[in-house]
Amino acid sequence: MNFEELANEHKDAVYRQMLRVCGNHADAEDVLMEALLKAYRSLEQLRDKASFRAWLGRIARRLCWQLREREALAPLLQLSLMEDEGTELQSAEDAPDVELARREMKALLWQAIGELPQDAREIYVMRDLEEMSGEDVARKLGITLPAMKSRLHRARQAMRERLDEILLASARQR
Repeated sequence: MNFEELANEHKDAVYRQMLRVCGNHADAEDVLMEALLKAYRSLEQLRDKASFRAWLGRIARRLCWQLREREALAPLLQLSLMEDEGTELQSAEDAPDVELARREMKALLWQAIGELPQDAREIYVMRDLEEMSGEDVARKLGITLPAMKSRLHRARQAMRERLDEILLASARQR
């Protein structure tokens, strides 16, 4: 398989992964394009074409983290300009209600994860939270890749349904 065939086969899966990591479509697209370019330039470093998706995903994750670091540093780079203009800095902390909502949502997410059956919870955590490759998850659990994909699909569906239930119940209580 040549690079173009590998890229076409795996780019959609890596893009979906980058949506979760980067948090938005624009960054995910930019990161994927840059990752594909880096992968093309470094193709000789790929030892096994079967692991192309995981390799491309690692490149893309690193790029996304670098993008986030640059974005995090941008305010610091503008600090001297703001001081020269006499602009006062606002608090870097989120408003209390935003922080409270974030903590509540995180607690609800972990509640939903905790209510998944053990096998679904393991697959969901390994794939979607720890971002392990599908191949690695299947190998670790001693199942086939298609079986892992099927279980992951059911786990994600169960998570969506449970989160909908929890959020609906939470909204009714308010």
